[in-house]
Amino acid sequence: MWCLLVLLCSQGIAFSAGFITPSTLNSDKSQHRKTRNPECFMTVSEIIRYHGYPSEEYEVTTEDGYILGVFRIPAGRNSENTGQKPVVFLQHAFLGDATHWISNLPNNSLGFLLADAGYDVWMGNSRGNTWSLKHKTLNPSQKEFWQFSFDEMGKYDIPAELYFIMNKTGQKNVYYVGHSEGTTSGFIAFSTYPDLAKQVKMFCALGPVTTCSHATSPLIKITNVPESLLRLVLGCKGAMHQIGFLKGPVTQLCTSLDKFCGHVLCYIAGGEIKNLNTSRIDTYVGHSPAGTSVQNIIHWHQLTHAGQFQAYDYGSKENMKKYNQSTPPAYQIEKISIPIAVWSGGHDKFADPEDMAKLLPRITNLIYHEHFPAWGHLDFIWGLDATEKMYLKIIELITKYL
Repeated sequence: MWCLLVLLCSQGIAFSAGFITPSTLNSDKSQHRKTRNPECFMTVSEIIRYHGYPSEEYEVTTEDGYILGVFRIPAGRNSENTGQKPVVFLQHAFLGDATHWISNLPNNSLGFLLADAGYDVWMGNSRGNTWSLKHKTLNPSQKEFWQFSFDEMGKYDIPAELYFIMNKTGQKNVYYVGHSEGTTSGFIAFSTYPDLAKQVKMFCALGPVTTCSHATSPLIKITNVPESLLRLVLGCKGAMHQIGFLKGPVTQLCTSLDKFCGHVLCYIAGGEIKNLNTSRIDTYVGHSPAGTSVQNIIHWHQLTHAGQFQAYDYGSKENMKKYNQSTPPAYQIEKISIPIAVWSGGHDKFADPEDMAKLLPRITNLIYHEHFPAWGHLDFIWGLDATEKMYLKIIELITKYL
């Protein structure tokens, strides 16, 4: 379980020398020849251009000062970048980044398929991941930088990105596609800001997670310890970022032992290895995990015990100061009137079917739900059959709601 190795190593470095920003992740070109896919060591824009698509990148500043990396595919591979196009925004999962949407070949990557279908594709990055490690006044070596969870991603990141994109493109509406934590932050944003929600024409939720009481992933089980112990072990800054000296060996390992690495991913997230393109495993692990804050990990830990979709729990005293009540408030998903389409997996170890059964009745305007019994959590972004089973349906639904 290399994710756990990265976690331990990253924390060891943090304890001894403070948080190390992953500034050299893509700089070692000598490693390219040792891996099957050169995208392992490319930036998001480089991956997009490598496959023949135009690419743009921007920095979006949130209300609370975080500077987020946002990437754009403004046109398809064989089309002209002219005129306004409907905007589709893609938001990644926990420990993910924008590469999740373009990690497979163009005919099996949602980001590329949407661009070829005539959409203006934008991909966000949550604060604290590889591409969003900047702030107006703070830096990642300060613990204050890391005082956030998916609460802030929903309340600050998503609104800032969507308003920036609408301003840049001149479009009055966007389509939102989220995977895992990307759906979590979407539910928070759209239930908190009804005016923003009015500008979202449709919300596609892939493996949505709002509670994880029944999650069976070993990454969840490992954190099933007292919160105080988690803080003692993990500290108070960032965790599970790519580490420069491990990136090369890990990608080389997963080039040589692609089936083994594929089984590890399925063990962590569910699903079957036969639905993963094991020839692309080195690309997947070359960019993930992309890091987050310890506070975000603890927030997920809290949800495993809370049994409801709620804000971060600071303890009764601090909760009174922040929320004017002793317990964290629950998010009101029922208030969202956006047309929402949901896809779920029967072997999903993060978005378990029992948790999904609690979520679905709370969605006021559920326009579509499809359940794939054999899918795990990663099939939504990397599944070999994702194009025929889901991506084409997403494009069909978006087209219907133009």
